[in-house]
Amino acid sequence: MRVLSPTVNNLTVKAYAGSTGVLLAMDLPKAATHGLLGFAIERDCLSGPLAGKPEGHKWLEGLLNFPGLPHEPGQPVPTNVAPIQKFRWSDYTVYPASDYAYTVHPVYGQPGNPDVKPGPRVQVSTASEQAQQFAIFNRAVAASQAFARKFPQVAIDLWAAKKKKKKLTTVKLPPEAYDWLSRGLLKHLTDFLAEATDATWAADIAIYEYELEAIRDAVELAVGRGAEVRLLYHAKAGDSQTTANKKSLKTPPLTAANVTTIPRVTKAIMHDKFIVLSKRQGGARTPMAVLCGSTNFTENGVFRQGNVVHISRDAAMAQSYLDQFERLVTTAKDPAQTKKAIDQNNPIAVNGPVFVGFSPRTGKPDLAEFTSVIDGVHRDVLFCTVFALYATVEKALLGKAHDTILRYGLQNTRSTITGIHADRTARFAATAFLNEGLEGWLKESTAGQVGNILVHTKLVIADFTSDQPTLISGSHNLSANASGSNDENFLIIKMPAGDTHLADIYGVELMRLYDHYRFRWFTKEGAKKGKPAVPPILCTDDTWTKPYYGGDALKTADRERFAGK
Repeated sequence: MRVLSPTVNNLTVKAYAGSTGVLLAMDLPKAATHGLLGFAIERDCLSGPLAGKPEGHKWLEGLLNFPGLPHEPGQPVPTNVAPIQKFRWSDYTVYPASDYAYTVHPVYGQPGNPDVKPGPRVQVSTASEQAQQFAIFNRAVAASQAFARKFPQVAIDLWAAKKKKKKLTTVKLPPEAYDWLSRGLLKHLTDFLAEATDATWAADIAIYEYELEAIRDAVELAVGRGAEVRLLYHAKAGDSQTTANKKSLKTPPLTAANVTTIPRVTKAIMHDKFIVLSKRQGGARTPMAVLCGSTNFTENGVFRQGNVVHISRDAAMAQSYLDQFERLVTTAKDPAQTKKAIDQNNPIAVNGPVFVGFSPRTGKPDLAEFTSVIDGVHRDVLFCTVFALYATVEKALLGKAHDTILRYGLQNTRSTITGIHADRTARFAATAFLNEGLEGWLKESTAGQVGNILVHTKLVIADFTSDQPTLISGSHNLSANASGSNDENFLIIKMPAGDTHLADIYGVELMRLYDHYRFRWFTKEGAKKGKPAVPPILCTDDTWTKPYYGGDALKTADRERFAGK
């Protein structure tokens, strides 16, 4: 949902509401920036869990303060005391299907004595969980500093275990910490399975990693209610993941007559993670909904790595996934036949608003389409990627030095994009930085994380700030292996004019991840340019605004494009 505010005191605000975040883009004439110390943002919860409660009204907070004013490092400060010195700010403490009002105040005066002027008010509704298309992101490691503030003793215990080189898998978090990290993702996944209420339902599950107990319990409960369950899982000779999957499948409920477990024998990876729910009648399935995305059914996938679950109640989309499931079952022991079937039945032809694609396929037409979408951007491209990208995709994301396209991206592997290695000596490691204006970050080891993958989401949004963005999302890693060898699925969604709600869900969350790691760069990597390795502080006058009005081409474009210009 996007809403543009009226103009008050020369200031206008454009709000982008996702499912668990709201992005606010501020704009005002250059003349009105004289003496501007920043913006104070006031929020009212009009409906949802916080409505009518004292905490339903608050000033949004930042982590920076003016020099010389008392401030405990790492602790937030209300923006009416220490205003935001950016033309874009986000609120990630919102709930889905709720109404919020934001009043953005221009702040003048002096540090320590701010003059908070009246400003425009904008009202938005976060995405409904009952929408035909809905997506939910976990908090994951991008919330590391917030996690340390909210669960200080847990953070201390995790770092102590890491320092002693203990296996972090042995350090269990309290339930409330897991809930906070999941941010509803696990509940949506298990609630989806709970819709299979009786024998009139079928659940077809294609999964790479079948491990997390809470998800396994949800599957077994569906079996106990009589639903017909088929579980297709990654199986590869001598493969540790196959061993783990088989161990998880050795439970009495999964030996029931209404369960079929199917090993997907492959020399590559059965990398899918999707569930199709169907109504059953006379042995036939009528698909009703599909759950897909990047989330592996593991503790890391649900709680620690940045991931998304996408739920669609579009019958045609669900049918596409069911058709692919049938192809995978039919060719479970012969992936070469899978490739032939996909080539024949799932050609890349993005003619309508939604294309559902699968792999493996021949000739890399999926990668060619991804490249074409990215090359065709006019305003901006946002992305999260992981592992080694295919060369043409990477080149398209990188673009040309100093071109007019805004490029905000995170990449979880060393590449042209990520460049410099992150500083592993820092408690909150910084991002890597590329001089052409594209920032990324590299794999790092963080307390509580098993392994090195932190952002596992595979996501590209082309022209997010336009009225017709294009979204690419799924399990596909945008790599040669994902195209020609692995079992994968992906969505290419071209938003109809004015209907941007899916792009808003994805884009707001992508910017959460991006801004988090960008802040790390300012905090730590700035020392490499001769700046002290300390958290930045607020500017005491209006000079912070100059880059946004021609002083820096990227910052100027950021202000203008997010404001809708």
